[in-house]
Amino acid sequence: MLNLLESGGGRDCSGATRRDFLSVSALGLSALLSRASATSHPVFKDKSVVLLFLCGGASHIETFDPKMTAPEGFRSVTGEIKTSIPGVTFGSTYTGLAKRAKKLAVVRSFAPHQISDHAKAIRKVLTGGNSAFTSIGSRFARFRGTADSKTGMPTYCTLIQDHEPYSQYVEYRDLIRIVSLPGELGKAFGPFDPGTRGQLNDSMKLNLSMQNLKHRQSLLRSLDSMRRNIDRSGNMEAMDKFRQQAFEVILGGDVRKALDLSREPEKIRAAYDTGHFKVGWTKKRPSTLGGRLLMARRLCQAGCGFVTVGSAGWDNHANGKHPNVKDGMALLGRPLDHAVSAFLDDVEQQGLSEKILLVILSEFGRTPRIGKNGGRDHWPGLCPLVFSGGGLKTGQVIGESTSKAEKPKSDPLRFEDLLGTLWGTLFDVGQLRLVPGLPRELLNEVEKGRMIRQLG
Repeated sequence: MLNLLESGGGRDCSGATRRDFLSVSALGLSALLSRASATSHPVFKDKSVVLLFLCGGASHIETFDPKMTAPEGFRSVTGEIKTSIPGVTFGSTYTGLAKRAKKLAVVRSFAPHQISDHAKAIRKVLTGGNSAFTSIGSRFARFRGTADSKTGMPTYCTLIQDHEPYSQYVEYRDLIRIVSLPGELGKAFGPFDPGTRGQLNDSMKLNLSMQNLKHRQSLLRSLDSMRRNIDRSGNMEAMDKFRQQAFEVILGGDVRKALDLSREPEKIRAAYDTGHFKVGWTKKRPSTLGGRLLMARRLCQAGCGFVTVGSAGWDNHANGKHPNVKDGMALLGRPLDHAVSAFLDDVEQQGLSEKILLVILSEFGRTPRIGKNGGRDHWPGLCPLVFSGGGLKTGQVIGESTSKAEKPKSDPLRFEDLLGTLWGTLFDVGQLRLVPGLPRELLNEVEKGRMIRQLG
């Protein structure tokens, strides 16, 4: 572990010095990195996926299928807005995304399951329907290896918001974390989450105990001295690549740099900033979604292959505990529109549009008929799904819903289509069997997937 905990004395209760601790940590991490990169293979493309999960069930109608031709009581309560794609409209909340619609591929016929219970639907979606309940990201880590062989960046990361828009959604935030886990694949293939104290996180993150924060300057001096000693001795050049990589993680390497948003120009941080949007129903708080998407881009740049970004609170029942759809879209839709618009512009300016695939997904949609108080209930008949980047064909709408947005009218898409598109983006499916040591059951699952043909 890389818990560099500064203390008042030089030794712990076992007599170990801080220098001993640093040495053991680096050696242990170098072994981890060596094992993690053992599955590197040309079959894996230089691509990454950012999965933005709208937990709570975002309305498919008020987001990307407003259905203004439907009878009153079914059509979007927020109206519609024209997009840059002729003849295509979005819900009126999404002004930024409407301007950038040519960067999006919007699916209006995604119906992956018939589950209306939050917990079961979230588990179903984030595991891609896998019966062993292993997350999509963990399965990808099992294919590619747990860390990038050049930077040491974990293959699979999660960025779950620190607080919930509604107080009762704590359980759903935690559920996102639970169903993002590796299941029977083992802890080694779990996600790195900068917002938690998980095993992998503790191995990559500089932790300072609260009672010893006053010693942080001494710790920095110790690290600076360690770096100077290594540089003077020339030992860094003589180290094998994995041990050198481990020391770089400790002393400020790619992993820690990726987590430091202050390294971004102020102009970019300002473009992503969603703090001026106050989310929350019972208690208002600044939205942190923009910062999480900026972090996701930085993680992908540093070698991460799969990032899940969680955004909870999309449950718009209008029952007192939850807002109605119109208020819910204002609370969460506006920061979503702002943050994703910034992300799309940023990855394009960074030259990463081909490398990073953004997927926007929810566990289900909302009932086509609006409730008497302006709310919509759970509806698995259709589920929002949007793609951008990753070398896929954008600027299009795929599939169509029925006249009241109740179910797919054409091109119904299932889990196999979503997973096939993810796997086809991340690696050469036809060559995957050439990678030694992969579980046959996972290979069989991948081969059942099918790329959404309109995206190819």
